[in-house]
Amino acid sequence: MSRILLVDDDTELTELLSDYLSAEGLEIGIEHDGQAGRDAALSGQYDVVVLDSMMPIMNGLDALKAIRQQSNIPVIMLTAKGDDIDRIIGLEMGADDYVPKPCMPRELLARIYAILRRTESQQNKTPNSDTLFVSNVKLVPSKRQATKDDQSLELTSTEFNLLEVLMRHAGQVVSKETLSQEALDRKLAKFDRSIDVHISSIRQKLGDASLIQTVRGLGYLFVRN
Repeated sequence: MSRILLVDDDTELTELLSDYLSAEGLEIGIEHDGQAGRDAALSGQYDVVVLDSMMPIMNGLDALKAIRQQSNIPVIMLTAKGDDIDRIIGLEMGADDYVPKPCMPRELLARIYAILRRTESQQNKTPNSDTLFVSNVKLVPSKRQATKDDQSLELTSTEFNLLEVLMRHAGQVVSKETLSQEALDRKLAKFDRSIDVHISSIRQKLGDASLIQTVRGLGYLFVRN
């Protein structure tokens, strides 16, 4: 049974989400402040963290930063509807996805299932059978390992998935719609900038922005050198 951690100071919302997600067969843990949420996320007991951006003691963004310093556990941020700044900052700091509040439990469940499916798919891959090596970048999807010039790349789960899709299609333009479907396991929503933010973060971690080129109006291309 997959374990989901809900971190939000809105007790009414967490109870509602807990009841809904539990009915779908998920095991739920709840914390009501960022500091307790950070500690629980780093305990190794959970598969996915759902983290509100505004909370007492430690806000969600600070909690996310602390989590990312020690763990790549998938994190879904809950952000105020229309608050693009918090949303983008959260993605830049390593959130895997976001859901605007007030959120529909069904939408949150779909995002959680998408992450769990990706995780399970990676765990079922045969070790070393699918190693990718393009332009001095090496990916071993079965081990979730990524290096450039033999230096480890600290990628989030979503960043790793996006880089894998781009490298599997190296030399070809990959549309944002394809990236969203194959890496995030969901359709690209209108005005959704999450792919762009994740790609920007990947470029920074690669230390070479020219490896992933933007093809205006079409998508992104991983360059074969």
